[in-house]
Amino acid sequence: KIGIKKKVLTIFGKLDLQKTHLLNGHKAFKITMYMQSMICKLGQHTVYDGASSLIQQFLGLDVNAMQIQRVCTYYGEQIDPIVNADHQQFIPKLKEPLKDEQTYVMVDGAMLMTREDKWKENKLGRIFRSSQVVEIQKDRNEIVESVYVSHLGSVKEFCPKMERHLNLVKGPKVFVADGARWIWKWVEDNYPGSQQILDYYHVLEKLQELARQVFSDEKKKKIWLDEQKKFLKEDGVYRVVRNIKSLRSRNKEIKETKEKVINYFEENEDRMEYGTYRRKGLIIGSGAIEAAHRHVTQKRLKLSGQRWSIKGAQAIANLRCYEKSNAWDMIEDLIKLAA
Repeated sequence: KIGIKKKVLTIFGKLDLQKTHLLNGHKAFKITMYMQSMICKLGQHTVYDGASSLIQQFLGLDVNAMQIQRVCTYYGEQIDPIVNADHQQFIPKLKEPLKDEQTYVMVDGAMLMTREDKWKENKLGRIFRSSQVVEIQKDRNEIVESVYVSHLGSVKEFCPKMERHLNLVKGPKVFVADGARWIWKWVEDNYPGSQQILDYYHVLEKLQELARQVFSDEKKKKIWLDEQKKFLKEDGVYRVVRNIKSLRSRNKEIKETKEKVINYFEENEDRMEYGTYRRKGLIIGSGAIEAAHRHVTQKRLKLSGQRWSIKGAQAIANLRCYEKSNAWDMIEDLIKLAA
């Protein structure tokens, strides 16, 4: 037991072992390391009852849903304090970059239903290299390797968690996100030399909403929108702003929408040089992070009728991020330390 403690202390340094309970996990559950890993993997993949049924069906073992929940929550909870303590051997990272290769960083939020706070925003980050974006068919790409970071809580907690992962990223960074001010403030404060790109499709949504209010004629609306898209792709943001200002405000609603859109464009003008970005071969849309919300978190955490405790949701989100980041071996290492 003393030898095990020394081993854990060597790896975790100043991490509070009483908080993480790593020394007591195997003894508390009385389940083999292999089974604990399988339980965690199934529990992050499907609902706990479903995981229980799969274990019964394929292994003939009776592990009830409550036990699966306990094991998954237990190990999922260990991840945050380990990452916050910056123990790099337990933080997923990408393969070494090619020379001068760019790394994309995307962050976004989506709502999850919780017992304590009802709807609560889950913030998700996705990190991937440009060489990992491969064309699988014409006009359709796939990202074959990513690192994911999830946090159900405040920006003050999420940003440092992202930074622990980004500290392992070498080479230039490209941030692609929507117009959320907290995102760009965080980027400017911590990564001032990086490339910042405002998601092109969020910009189009703003223009489409304004055009819907202004134009009753569908043909005129389409002509106007097509003209603005053309200017955007030619680094002509100033021309789009000028055209928005020239639109007639027939009522208070249109006037307010115009002001909001103009402010949005003027605040983000330096992040909207889409012609330049396209010539450099850069991604201009944040579709990758929106897709990540669906397949990393919502596919497991936003099923019909689910209401999570914040603690339980964060634990499963953490496990799913490690699974989707191809870092499950790190979870297995945590389980071994508890043995």
